[in-house]
Amino acid sequence: MSGFIVWLEKLNAEGRKARAVLRRSLAFEPGAYVPAYPYVEPFLKDEENQWRREMYYLVAGLWAAHWQEGKIGVPQSIGAACAKLTNSASTERRFITLLDANEDQLAYRLRQMMALLKEQPINYESLLTGLLYWNDDRKRTQNTWARDFYRNVSDTTELNTQEK
Repeated sequence: MSGFIVWLEKLNAEGRKARAVLRRSLAFEPGAYVPAYPYVEPFLKDEENQWRREMYYLVAGLWAAHWQEGKIGVPQSIGAACAKLTNSASTERRFITLLDANEDQLAYRLRQMMALLKEQPINYESLLTGLLYWNDDRKRTQNTWARDFYRNVSDTTELNTQEK
């Protein structure tokens, strides 16, 4: 684990300004909002890979926008969280669109999906790790998220069928 989310939680404990700035950074390309630098750069230090830098900024903004005091539940992957949304056909289309996102589309599509997941606790360390490897030739992140989604969709479907 990178400890990045622990770093963000520590900043948050010191005051809400960091969260507000990071939330605002989502209106810009990841890493392009200079006021967010004091909250992310100390953690990145010598990171030179542009993709990795952008993903840290993106996750910081998503964490800040999604953060809620006392959110209940075990943090879960994006795939598992999406499976728990009620309008599954629409959610599935959006989820597949997210999985198909290229580098240029990813931040936008992920921000849209995270807005739908506002009630779901998300594992941000796992999200960051997945995004860092988004461009892997074997699409391991996308495959992992898809497996999590379909495993949990079938669980939800089975529960709904049994209740009727």
